[in-house]
Amino acid sequence: MRYPRVHTARFLAFFIVAGAGVFAQGPQTPIENGQVRVLLVTDQPHAKTSPHEHKLNRVMIYLSPGRQEITPQGGEKNVLEFKAGDVKWSPASGMHVSEVTSSTPVSIVEVEIKKEGDPAKTTNTPLDPLKVDPADYKLEFENSQVRVVRVKFGPHHAVPLHEHLLNRVVVYLTGQNGRMTTPDGKIDTAQHKAGEASWGAPTRHKEENLSDKAFEAVVVELKN
Repeated sequence: MRYPRVHTARFLAFFIVAGAGVFAQGPQTPIENGQVRVLLVTDQPHAKTSPHEHKLNRVMIYLSPGRQEITPQGGEKNVLEFKAGDVKWSPASGMHVSEVTSSTPVSIVEVEIKKEGDPAKTTNTPLDPLKVDPADYKLEFENSQVRVVRVKFGPHHAVPLHEHLLNRVVVYLTGQNGRMTTPDGKIDTAQHKAGEASWGAPTRHKEENLSDKAFEAVVVELKN
């Protein structure tokens, strides 16, 4: 199997289990389909990349804090600072080099958006999590291609019935030990570690955090 090429200063890790992608050690196959490619990239400090470009718009979920300098070809240097858990929109860009100038490696989940947005794909439903439970679901940002939502709730907290109309990538900022119950009474459980990611299809369910610790994740809903 051929794996995607990565820059010298970068380490890519991913694998797929039972239809849900989960990050692991070693170069593995990323989540990739007609809508997205999802990568975990670790940039080493003070190791400048070779010139490269990003042809696709991306959602960047930072798993660790850091500082990065990005220098476009023939342009001025840009400085980007971020905290663990930050989420940013990164438009497609031309040739540039980048370097982590903070002292420790920086791990980033990169969600590359492969297609333009489809106006027919909507999140407009009375059971939209942002409407049903605005205390636990917060909008990070939205554009024609994605809606990005942060979900955060406490230990043993239950979320009422809600609906996901779009395919989505879920990136776990903490561990998950959850129970999902559909309207017909079917129960599923899900366990993930911090830094993992999964692919989700449209569904309607209640959700409960079975853990003694708070749960937090970033959900990238795909409008394409």
